Amino acid sequence: MPLLARTVTTPLAIDVRRGAVSELATILADRRISGRGEVAVVVGPGQGDRLTELVQKQLGSADVFPVVGGTLQAAQELGSKLAQRPYDAVVGIGGGKTLDTAKWAASRYGIPMVSVATSLAHDGLASPVASLAHDGGRGSYGVQIPIAVVVDLDLVATGPARQTRSGIGDAISNLSACADWLLAHEVRGEPVDGLAVTMARTGAEALLHHPGEISDDGFLTTLAEALILGGIAMAVSGSSRPCSGGCHEISHALDELFPGTGTHGEQVGLGALFCTWLRGDTARFDAMARCLARHGLPTRPADLGLTDAQFVEAVAYAPRTRPDRYTILEHLALSPAEIAQRVADYQEALQVPLDQL
Repeated sequence: MPLLARTVTTPLAIDVRRGAVSELATILADRRISGRGEVAVVVGPGQGDRLTELVQKQLGSADVFPVVGGTLQAAQELGSKLAQRPYDAVVGIGGGKTLDTAKWAASRYGIPMVSVATSLAHDGLASPVASLAHDGGRGSYGVQIPIAVVVDLDLVATGPARQTRSGIGDAISNLSACADWLLAHEVRGEPVDGLAVTMARTGAEALLHHPGEISDDGFLTTLAEALILGGIAMAVSGSSRPCSGGCHEISHALDELFPGTGTHGEQVGLGALFCTWLRGDTARFDAMARCLARHGLPTRPADLGLTDAQFVEAVAYAPRTRPDRYTILEHLALSPAEIAQRVADYQEALQVPLDQL
């Protein structure tokens, strides 16, 4: 009997724990990524100096390249430096902007990239996408998925709590994104990758029902794993579909109409909660509202400094940000007046005490 299967691209190594960075050289050698330490280390601002010293002690032959900004220009400049000598790998150490810069440059020159995350703000630490700013705004670029992902909980725990909360919102939004994908399949026959959906939803569900706080190693590990699974789900499906639906359309609209409103995770978390309300999934809505509120994430437009009218404007504008994507927003095709009524109903539903949801 023939065995039918497919090859799935995933990282060779995933290491989530305290002190992981101190064993980076061992990870590179054991996985045969680099035995000699001939790597380019890309570090971002903040903890860059301390991490540079730590890495150079382990990887004596490494070249260190500081980067700032998360722009396409910075990624291009980094790429030109990487082209000057052969490297076994590029090791990106930092937050999302640093990792995206390193991912783009490494992919441009065909060099394996190791992602060392110092924060858990969003799923970019393991995704095949680099989000970079340019003159015309911000673009998403397809890149190779990292060959290894390292999350040092010591570094995460000392970073801003808001970044960690943002990661919660990004991971939880996968539940809404997958629901939108399944809706597109039901209505328009859009193909759905069941493995990608399973991975994205499994990580999000584990986080949704985890009883811990962002100060707990167990919770941080679950968050890191949810973000990593989301990134791998995108690699499996070949698109951002399992992690980006109406929730992200609303976030993109906020970025265009009201820049600086909130972090990516705060915006997509709110967008996911509202889209879940539009979908009429009361049980899921209640669970998501409890989770977001418990971790201090926005559940109302006012929590992001927005008026209801501004939020209505963003929701109405949202489908224009991804014309090729079918979500609950495109499905309902609500007028601004209808959106305003749905927002009012949504606000009323949130008046119920969280312990009664």
